[in-house]
Amino acid sequence: MSQTIALAPAPVDDPAPDLLHRRDGALRMEGVPLTRIAEAVGTPFYAYSAQALRAGYTALSGAVAPHGVDVCFAVKANSNIHVLSEFARLGCGMDIVSGGEMARALAAGVPAERIIFSGVGKTEAEIRAALLAGLHQINVESPAELEVVAAVARDLGQSAPVALRVNPDVDALTHAKITTARKDSKFGIAIGEIPALYAAAAMRPELNMVGLAVHIGSQILDLAPFRRAWAAMAGLVRDLRAAGQQVGRLDLGGGLGVGGDGHSGPDLAEYARIIADTVGGMGLALNVEPGRWLCARAGVMVARVIYTKPGDGADFAIVDAAMNDLMRPALYDARHAVEPLAPPRQVGATTPCRLVGPICESSDDFGTYQGLGPLQAGDLLAFRDAGAYGAAMSSTYNSRDLIPEVLVDGAQFRVIRRRVGIDEALQLEQPGPWQRAG
Repeated sequence: MSQTIALAPAPVDDPAPDLLHRRDGALRMEGVPLTRIAEAVGTPFYAYSAQALRAGYTALSGAVAPHGVDVCFAVKANSNIHVLSEFARLGCGMDIVSGGEMARALAAGVPAERIIFSGVGKTEAEIRAALLAGLHQINVESPAELEVVAAVARDLGQSAPVALRVNPDVDALTHAKITTARKDSKFGIAIGEIPALYAAAAMRPELNMVGLAVHIGSQILDLAPFRRAWAAMAGLVRDLRAAGQQVGRLDLGGGLGVGGDGHSGPDLAEYARIIADTVGGMGLALNVEPGRWLCARAGVMVARVIYTKPGDGADFAIVDAAMNDLMRPALYDARHAVEPLAPPRQVGATTPCRLVGPICESSDDFGTYQGLGPLQAGDLLAFRDAGAYGAAMSSTYNSRDLIPEVLVDGAQFRVIRRRVGIDEALQLEQPGPWQRAG
């Protein structure tokens, strides 16, 4: 059951749409001091601003809707059903990559006809569930997958709505581990193979070829790769139509990046203008699938300093959060801005501080920071831009807890995922009966 804790109303001049701000020296999310949440749920924890989630969707949808573009949230970025519900109430669609994500989107109140199923390794069972649920479309990523979709649809007596995911061989100019459209990528079908495959598939009654899809990567800050990829898609659509094929939909993918560490993110007006320049006016039903852009800035992870110790060139602060709670620094060399919940003890130049977690891996290292002031055991720190690929990627490595997630809305907050500790984890390991091999 959700836990709701109401606080006194925030003053009318409180900048509630802003994710974080200080009042009386205390760091707040909307009208709630983050220290109040720490007292209620312990540390570490994730907190999300409901108003920031709504404002992000409104801004992006407002930029692209005039060009006939729908927005689908990439569920993999943050799959908490209460976060999904915030978007669903605004009319946002969902992009999923597993049967579990489909179940979450449906549980959050998203209509099946607003859900797109992407992903390179859908199982037969997942495809069957998607067709039975009546999802909007399945983005197929290989000829082999297309055969399975066709077989399942034939067995169900349906015509499966299919878009072929295209690999246009465009470098997204981002981290190698989140680039998905170079020719050596596991994702999609080479653009040169699409015309023959599309034409053959369109002749099969069990397949309803509705269009194409593309996704070139994540955390894209330079918009030029989008222009190249979408221009290539426009050319492909024209070629298919010239050959007599019906192409009604184009899924433009996600990947719009979030600025950080003082750098601004991409301009939404320019992003929308590129869509209009490349694929606008073609009579296509268009959609984009952002994940990080919609939820990263809406969330923080709050951790507590456990110990400090001197180091070579930078002092260490060991915090109670670790790479199992926030994997991105270890996995992608990502950096999250960090802010103390209380004002720094010293303003100006101080000894650099290296924030590390307690896990027995050298990669459990959040990075070296300036300006945090001399930290002490017990200090609380907020890791910014942690609303995407934070809790969704968390694990229980080193038999650590799954940490709470909290939703803040105005002057109140509630727990939307409780802490899952070792006692519950051990219950999952109760043995079943022995079974004989033969």
